Amino acid sequence: MIKIDKAVLLAAGRGTRMRELTADLPKPMIEVRGKPVLQHIVEGLRDAGVRKFLVIVGYRADAVQNFFGDGSRYRIDIQYATQVTQDGTGRVVDLARSFAGDSPFVLAYGDILVDPANYERVVELGDDVEALISVIRGEDVSKGGAVFLNNKFELVDLREKSKPGEATSPWYNAGLYAFRPSIFSFTTKSKPGEATSPWYNAGLYAFRPSIFSFTAKLKPSPRGEYELTDAIRELAQSGKKVQALELTGEWADVRDPETLAKLNAL
Repeated sequence: MIKIDKAVLLAAGRGTRMRELTADLPKPMIEVRGKPVLQHIVEGLRDAGVRKFLVIVGYRADAVQNFFGDGSRYRIDIQYATQVTQDGTGRVVDLARSFAGDSPFVLAYGDILVDPANYERVVELGDDVEALISVIRGEDVSKGGAVFLNNKFELVDLREKSKPGEATSPWYNAGLYAFRPSIFSFTTKSKPGEATSPWYNAGLYAFRPSIFSFTAKLKPSPRGEYELTDAIRELAQSGKKVQALELTGEWADVRDPETLAKLNAL
């Protein structure tokens, strides 16, 4: 088991769905319960033992840099890199290559809030695990990533913003099987719907530097972007173990004014 002490935070986007709320601020700097979303993330990771941060900035980078500075007031070290072209999360991760070096790192989207206890779990990477992907239940996978796992909770497939009715199974079941008798111990315990319900990608990861060899080979997705999720899928399908981690407690994608209002009303 290795303890991760580096984190990459994605804070380059404006967040157009926030409308006038992001006229002068990038979305990660919008306040939830008296603090910018990004501050919640920085403090949660710091308290879990992360000391070195790379913040990817873009839109209104000055607002982030002026607020956090070099990180000394948070007892951490913060560096910055700029995403010049908004062409997808896969390209953003490439900006962290020199920062990561030979070390594993946590990657977090700057507009997603999680219960801080989850950071303690994501900074620990098993010796045989190449990457961690966090998941939750109960979210609409058409708004994010549909994650398909095997019975060891390892990634099998990952789809970004599936269309309605598409995210039920990563492969078509052809109806031909071979079983050992052990199958009977599982058929008696399975619950309806469990085998086909995809998990939702919760936007918190841990990677070894091998991820860069997969982001480097990315092609534009149908949305015209270089998707980090495509690189993660390729990593898993190359035979490397991508372990899923179910988050506990509160989780929120601060995606629009309605979500923000609900969070600040709690």
